[in-house]
Amino acid sequence: MDALTLFGLFAVTGMVVCYALEARGRAFVLAFAGFCVLGSAYGFLQGAWPFGLVELVWSVIAARRWRKTSPA
Repeated sequence: MDALTLFGLFAVTGMVVCYALEARGRAFVLAFAGFCVLGSAYGFLQGAWPFGLVELVWSVIAARRWRKTSPA
C-alpha cells in the first residue's frame, strides 16, 4: 500500500467516524468538514477530480452547518 492510498484511507475513515458521531457535538461536524477537505485533496491527487470536487462541496456544507449550530 503506497502513501497516497494510506492518506485516502485515513481521510475517508475520519469522515465516516466523524459523520457517525456528529450528534455528540458540533466539534465532530467541524472535524467532518476537515476530513472532507482531506478527502478532496486525495481525490484530486489520485486523478479522480469528480470525487475531489464533491468532497470539497461537502466540506463547505459541513462548515456552514457547524457555523449555524450554537456552542454547547
